[in-house]
Amino acid sequence: MESNVRVRFAPSPTGPLHIGGVRTALYNYLFAKKHNGTFILRIEDTDQTRYVANAEQYIIDALKWCNIPFDEGPNTNEKFGPYKQSERKEIYKKYAAILVEKGAAYYAFDTPEELTAQRDFNASKGKIFTYNWQNREEGKLINSLVLSEEEVQQKINAGDKYVIRFKNPQGEILYMQDEIRGRITIKTNTLDDKVLFKSDGMPTYHLANIVDDHLMEITHVIRGEEWLPSMPLHVLLYQAFDWEVPKFAHLPLILKPVGKGKLSKRDGDKLGFPVFPLEYTNEETGDISRGYKEDGYFADAFINMLAFLGWNPGTEQEIFSIEELTQKFNFERVNKAGAKFNLDKTKWFQQQYMQTKDDAELAELFKPILEKKEFKKQIKKFKK
Repeated sequence: MESNVRVRFAPSPTGPLHIGGVRTALYNYLFAKKHNGTFILRIEDTDQTRYVANAEQYIIDALKWCNIPFDEGPNTNEKFGPYKQSERKEIYKKYAAILVEKGAAYYAFDTPEELTAQRDFNASKGKIFTYNWQNREEGKLINSLVLSEEEVQQKINAGDKYVIRFKNPQGEILYMQDEIRGRITIKTNTLDDKVLFKSDGMPTYHLANIVDDHLMEITHVIRGEEWLPSMPLHVLLYQAFDWEVPKFAHLPLILKPVGKGKLSKRDGDKLGFPVFPLEYTNEETGDISRGYKEDGYFADAFINMLAFLGWNPGTEQEIFSIEELTQKFNFERVNKAGAKFNLDKTKWFQQQYMQTKDDAELAELFKPILEKKEFKKQIKKFKK
C-alpha cells in the first residue's frame, strides 16, 4: 500500500464537465481512498478568456451527484488554500522569478507580430518555426538571453510586454516513468521553450500546475492522455526547482462509439445520449445540454459504467458499488488504448441497477414524470 497519497482533480471552468473529466475524478478518488489518502479539487482558472461563470458550481454539483466527494477544495478544508488558481497569482510570479534567477527561464519580449513573421519566414523555407535552443540566442529573437541586464530592466520599466519562457536543457535525454505506460524517453532538443508566465500577469497551465502540485504535496498526478506531451516539460520543471517529482499516470481517452476520435458533445447530440453528468444551460446562448441525471440514470449505474471505460477488474464481475471499486482499483488494470463509449452497455448498467431498486423508491422517482403529464394520484397508485 502506498503511504500519504495525495491526488488532485484540477478541471478548468470553461463549460460543463465532460464524462471524460468525471472519469478522471473517479480514478483519482478510487486511488486515493484505496490507499487511505486525500482527494483534492482544484479549480484551474488561469485562462480567464475562456472562463464561464456557472461552470465552477456545475463541477462541484456534478461531483456531489456522482458521489465523488473531495477532502480538500474551494471552501472545504483549505489546508493549502486557496484552491482556485486565479487567487494564487502572486505565488506563481514569485516562482517564475526563481526560475529566471536560476537560469532555467528567461524573459522574452517578442511581439505576436514578430513571432508570426518568424513563422512565415521559416514556412517560406519549408521549415517549422520552434522557439528553442536553435534560435533563442541567435539575436533574431528579443529575449534576456541576448539582451544585457540593463536592457532587460529598461524594457520592463518602460512597460514593454513580455512573457517568461522555460529554457529547455540542450542535448540531454530525459527518462520518465508512467504508472500505466511504463518507461518514456525523449530528447530535450525536440522540445520548444514553452511560455510559463504571460504578459497579463497570469501563469500558464504548465507553471501553475507544477507549483500547486508541489505546494499541495501531490504524490500522484492522474490525468488524461492529452497531457502526455506536457509530461517532459513538467518533469523538467520539477528538476529545475530541485523538487521531488510525483508519480504520473496518463489515462486512456474515451472514444466515440462510431468512427475514430475522442467522444464529444456532437457525438452525443447526433446519436441521442448525454456526454455530461448533469443538464447544463449555457448562460450566454441559452443552449441546454442533456445530463445523465435528468435523463433518468442512477448515479451509481453511471459511475459503474464510467469505471469500466478504461479499466477492468480482470474477472467476469461487472456490477460494483463504489466501495468495491475502491478495493479493486489499480493502475495495472487500466488500459493504454482508448475505450469506446457504448450506449447499449450504458443502458444495460442502468437496467441492472433498476432491478435492485424497490417499488417505493421507483415510485418516488416516477412521480414527477407522471405529474408533469398531469397524472396527480397518490404515491400508492404510482407504487402499484
